Amino acid sequence: MKKLLLLTIGLFFINVAMSQNNALKIINLNTNKEKIIKENKRIKLITSDGRKIKGRFKVENNSTIIIDNVPINLTDIEELKRNPLLSSILTSGFLLYYGAITAGFSIIIGALVDSSGFLLTIPAAVMIYIGSNSPNFNKNHKTEKGWKFEIITISD
Repeated sequence: MKKLLLLTIGLFFINVAMSQNNALKIINLNTNKEKIIKENKRIKLITSDGRKIKGRFKVENNSTIIIDNVPINLTDIEELKRNPLLSSILTSGFLLYYGAITAGFSIIIGALVDSSGFLLTIPAAVMIYIGSNSPNFNKNHKTEKGWKFEIITISD
């Protein structure tokens, strides 16, 4: 009976120890707002030397994250924002699709109805250009606006 009790307690503690994950905690020092981004989520950031990096992040230690095998110190981050895959696909797909439709209609209208229909190619080109750059409408967290980044451990 003692062995069964020790085995159960040991498995419980192993389960608790293994189920903890790392996350990136974003804190606004002015308003005390907190946001948590779990590890392996997609983010987009700009470092203090001007590099723009986006991808899934992994925590290396308490002061460094890794994105696409590039280690980044938390003190070097100037801007950070979430970059969810679904919203990226939907916004860029929407803009590309409707930009192509607008361009097609502008050519048809310009050729068959009135030559001023060719002016619709301008907004169509803008929509296609913006859609190909994959816009991100999520909130940007900048260090100059009082946001601070730190690594925390959370349990599931």
